[in-house]
Amino acid sequence: MAETPPFAHVAIIGLGLIGSSIARAVRAAMPEVQLSGYDANAESRATARTLGLADRLAESGAEAVIDADLVIFCVPVGAMGVAAAELRPGLKPSALISDVGSSKANVLAELNAALPDHVIVPAHPVAGTERSGPEAGFASLFQNRWCILTPPDTAAPHHVDQLTRFWQALGANVEIMDPQHHDLVLAVTSHLPHLIAYTIVGTASDLESVTRSEVIKYSAGGFRDFTRIAASDPIMWRDVFLSNKEAVLEMLQRFSEDLTALQRAIRWGDGDALFDLFSRTRAIRRSIIEEGQDDARPDFGRSGS
Repeated sequence: MAETPPFAHVAIIGLGLIGSSIARAVRAAMPEVQLSGYDANAESRATARTLGLADRLAESGAEAVIDADLVIFCVPVGAMGVAAAELRPGLKPSALISDVGSSKANVLAELNAALPDHVIVPAHPVAGTERSGPEAGFASLFQNRWCILTPPDTAAPHHVDQLTRFWQALGANVEIMDPQHHDLVLAVTSHLPHLIAYTIVGTASDLESVTRSEVIKYSAGGFRDFTRIAASDPIMWRDVFLSNKEAVLEMLQRFSEDLTALQRAIRWGDGDALFDLFSRTRAIRRSIIEEGQDDARPDFGRSGS
């Protein structure tokens, strides 16, 4: 006998890559759940309607959340507060509020300020691609990926359990974490790598001694991977860096110090130091593959995707 879904009606606010993937995953895993959705962009709403992403595509956030048991904000973290305030008139008192943002402490504060009378359990599915828009989503995006929940101390255990079961039904592995600790961890594993990718690709495009056509024509695998990361949604990542700036700046300072040490090793021909560093980082890569969080095939198995 199939387990009863934790929520009868889910409203998705923001129908880009993550929002549309949630809609598709809910359709696949819990077809009896009623889905409603809204996107501030009229073109995205029209595309979502054509794709049949929800049972009801509303013309406002307040309309989308009427009678919803779970409301998930899939908007840039800088827009959370405004989006929440706009839909507040349509919320029923018992609605559980969540999100998918890449920073958590700031998002929790924004949602609490906008919706002080509602239960809020922030979430971060650690999954995605460089693509965006309603057509970019796919139902299997969350399969065997981590979804980190960062409930405040005031959240009741049964609400956390409900949201845990929801993400598990979509195929995710769920971890509970303190919001501040989450922001520090993600500054290392996600935010800083994106910042480095944006910087490297920007540096390459600005070089006067190397033409842009040469950068594109002779791109090796490493640079291609950086360009994939650097192709991510600029609005989303602008807001992430501003929202999680303290943790990002802390990690950027540590990275700068490590980069200086690496520069010194190269300058003085310290091959042992280079070998030790490269051996440690290679082991990290192997551990990621062993955890099932990436693929050991050439091009990480992405050439056919």
